[in-house]
Amino acid sequence: MKIAHIHFYVEDANATRDWFVNHMGFQSLASGTSRHTHTTVVKSGTIYMVLSSPLTSESPVAQFLRLHPPGVADVAFVVSDLEGVMKKAVAKGVKVWHSVEQQPLAQEGWKWAKIAAWGSLSHTLIEGSFADAPMLVSVGDRLYNLPLLPKFSNSDITTEIVTPTQSCELSAKDLRFAIANSGFFSGIDHVVLNVGTGELEQALTWYEDVLGFRRKQAFKIQTDRSGLHSQVMIHPDSGVQLPINEPASTNSQIQEFLDVNQGPGVQHIALHTPRIVQAIAQLRHLGLSFLPIPQSYYTQLQLNHPNLPLLVAELEEIAAQQILVDWRKESAQALLLQTFTQPIFKEPTFFFELIERRQEAQGFGEGNFRALFEAIEREQMKRGSLGMK
Repeated sequence: MKIAHIHFYVEDANATRDWFVNHMGFQSLASGTSRHTHTTVVKSGTIYMVLSSPLTSESPVAQFLRLHPPGVADVAFVVSDLEGVMKKAVAKGVKVWHSVEQQPLAQEGWKWAKIAAWGSLSHTLIEGSFADAPMLVSVGDRLYNLPLLPKFSNSDITTEIVTPTQSCELSAKDLRFAIANSGFFSGIDHVVLNVGTGELEQALTWYEDVLGFRRKQAFKIQTDRSGLHSQVMIHPDSGVQLPINEPASTNSQIQEFLDVNQGPGVQHIALHTPRIVQAIAQLRHLGLSFLPIPQSYYTQLQLNHPNLPLLVAELEEIAAQQILVDWRKESAQALLLQTFTQPIFKEPTFFFELIERRQEAQGFGEGNFRALFEAIEREQMKRGSLGMK
């Protein structure tokens, strides 16, 4: 199982496309319009984001936006045995938005289906060529094969990672192109789902029984102000990771998300980068805003972990870009480096994470998890939404 694309339902697909292009260095790849919905696709490396906005009130996007703020409506997966997945889904009573359908595409055939997941989230399931999958976009119960823009060909849909040859001493236009083609984003590391209080176990069981995920790490984060429970799910075949969170207090940032989103949904998506310091420096140059991390964090980091496998100059660069660092002495050379954007929409809901796993660092570090939680708490305090438990 692989992630084919992430599908956002937004008010204005073209404006959101421009945001991805101008602030995150994505490229505009494909576009199409039905009688009620406009859809466009942007890409960076192997990452594909599908953006849809309504043209009429009958659009499924309009229906979604009447209930929720803009955000992720669908996470599409490429699967090897669609019939098998659907058989399990039906047996578990999952709502089927579209049954298995097979149609030809170019020289190969493909099959697809769509199922309801948690809350208003759905999963489009595609069996066939991975190269075709980013362009196979479902809106409601219909699937569209979006045409590539004239400047692209099928060869532009690639999984190759190219080593960058230029630094950030570039114009904004050239910098966007360099980021989109350099491999700064080498793939989606994980997708995080927030569910309501008491729903975590049900959601975990759903993803185990229907899509074959397995439980990995579990976390309980509690500060003086609020808390959350989290369970990381991983797919055994591909390593796709899906952490699922539930609030542990009524004022938790997870509860704030649920309130503003009016239900469960995708909180954030982590984009893997092999060069996080350079990537963040260049993205800041493009105007992307990140959660602030206090310098006291790095002072404490050095006190707690004097044997970090980082040169002084490296740690200074990491601190300058406000990147979280997680290190375990049992894996002395492995480092987990993470940072997080501000919410990308006007509501305090969806945001992106950038993550680098040095020396193939595995899983998630509780130190970084807590530091992120505290950083979002500080943003909650600015909004006046933290309050008391």
